[in-house]
Amino acid sequence: MRQRSLIAITAALAAGALTLTACGSRDSGDKGSDSGNGGTTVVIGVDAPLTGDLSAMGLGIKNSADLAAKNANKQNLVKGITFKIDARDDQAQPSAGQQNASTFVSDKSVLGVVGPLNSSVAESMQKVFDDAKLVQVSPANTGPALTQGQDWQNKKVRPYKAYFRTATTDAIQGPFAAQYVYNTAKKKKVFVIDDKKTYGSGLAATFTTEFKKLGGKVVGTEHINPDAKDFSAVATKVKNSGAEVVYYGGEYPQAGPLSKQIKAAGAKIPLVGGDGIKDDTYMKLAGSEATGDLATSVGAPVEDLPSAKQFVADYKAAGYKEEYSAYGGYAYDSAWAVIEAVKKVVDANGGKLPSDARAKITEAMQGVAFDGVTGKVSFDEYGDATNKQLTVYAVKNGAWAPVKSGTYTG
Repeated sequence: MRQRSLIAITAALAAGALTLTACGSRDSGDKGSDSGNGGTTVVIGVDAPLTGDLSAMGLGIKNSADLAAKNANKQNLVKGITFKIDARDDQAQPSAGQQNASTFVSDKSVLGVVGPLNSSVAESMQKVFDDAKLVQVSPANTGPALTQGQDWQNKKVRPYKAYFRTATTDAIQGPFAAQYVYNTAKKKKVFVIDDKKTYGSGLAATFTTEFKKLGGKVVGTEHINPDAKDFSAVATKVKNSGAEVVYYGGEYPQAGPLSKQIKAAGAKIPLVGGDGIKDDTYMKLAGSEATGDLATSVGAPVEDLPSAKQFVADYKAAGYKEEYSAYGGYAYDSAWAVIEAVKKVVDANGGKLPSDARAKITEAMQGVAFDGVTGKVSFDEYGDATNKQLTVYAVKNGAWAPVKSGTYTG
């Protein structure tokens, strides 16, 4: 574990960013830890940004995974097993994510990990987990290369068998957005901006390819520094380009101010983004003129899914301070997938965890299938979600409202 100052630890505890758990013995094998009451405690690690600009999404992921563990325990889903989570803050930084991955690996009671939020963070964690045969299920990563290799557009090769995700990929999300912008919104000229990060640049690239294929014109491109606050120079370029719409590959802390400054520059056109901007914080940052801005997000709206009614009710009843946010349902399903894999392994081993539990759980994950919060949950040969549904949301009356759900038809 990396050293933290007393001040940082105190602040993190006050924010609920650290979850303290009793770790198992380092030489206990991959069997979880003795809970002291004759049962076994299995820890599910959770990695997400619990502090900083993206903490609204990260805390929703943490809480939803925690709810899954609590519900599994309440149902006594795996006899003799008690689930608990160990949530760690990656601050949306790859280096912190990699350190967290090493910490999870070193704790033998951790038999699965949920997270991270960011594709760039996932890139730093995948090999660490794969080498340890520790299964990882992300509720939010959408970068295609994570499951299909860097050359995924020409030849798909799965790089890590320990990596899975319940969210669909930008290979689908970007083109889905392009089809909506061109065919439904009737916008033919776009200015494309990204934040140069793995998620943002990848999403912008798949959007651009499809938009051009449909007959649309890219009238300008620009990259922004995600640490900057002043986007006025870019806003002026957008205004002068004659664009009818802006597509932004990135996340809401930058997308909100960017939208506001583009409109202030005189370009009264909608900003469109992916699931990374689909958070209520976006409206606070973008201001009153955000009406009409668009975002795509994975799956159907959780609030509208019959399969999610119990999740929504349970989350509210649990009294979490933060909203479950864009990835709550997917985080619950990711944690539940780990729980289901543990159950498969325990059932196949006479009711006990085997000595090589991590490897067996990773292997079992490939065959996990269940009716989850977000619909049918299962994984294809690359570890990708088989659920390919997406939704377009528009800002209406200061909130995100779904305007179209469907799947990309390429």
